[in-house]
Amino acid sequence: MSVRHALLALLSEGPKYGLQLREEFEANTGQVWPLNVGQVYTTLQRLERDGLVTAVGDAQPGGEHGPQKAYRITEAGSAELAQWLRVPPDLSVPPRDDLVMKVLIAVRVPGTDVSEVIQAHRRYLIELMQEWTRLKEDDNGRDLAFSLVVDSELFRVDSVVRWLDAAEGRLRRALADGWNPAQAAAPAASAGLPTRPTMGVRR
Repeated sequence: MSVRHALLALLSEGPKYGLQLREEFEANTGQVWPLNVGQVYTTLQRLERDGLVTAVGDAQPGGEHGPQKAYRITEAGSAELAQWLRVPPDLSVPPRDDLVMKVLIAVRVPGTDVSEVIQAHRRYLIELMQEWTRLKEDDNGRDLAFSLVVDSELFRVDSVVRWLDAAEGRLRRALADGWNPAQAAAPAASAGLPTRPTMGVRR
């Protein structure tokens, strides 16, 4: 999650103070990702250093957090935000997913029932989906940002559950065909990763 670009987006609406940015960030992300006020000010300092925002006006009393400065987005900041919104993230290399790593390692640990490992994680994920669904029903669409976040989580967790099911099926078939964990040490030299296509940004 890019806090840097989220703050730029909020500042594109007009000058704002750090505490205001924190409150609006949390409100616009469905209160799912709490943001420390210190992180807000640290990020604003870096944005100011990079010429993407600038401080405006006089410092105002900020209560327990001390004087506040208002910030506004610069022309360079608007260009940075527009580019970030339109350029797809680099997904050409698989992330180091902890759950995928657990399954890959489990097949190499002597005496480990990989199916049991998979089912333990599957049960947890199903419970997590049920909890997200309950929260979504309780909200009943009142908070659009929260609904979008929950939908994203439900799709994400569902895809992980489906991967676990596919992984278990693949392992069962491999074992039935005589596969043994030692074979996992042999690298697939012919397997190539897809490269990311070059994509221009339309202005």
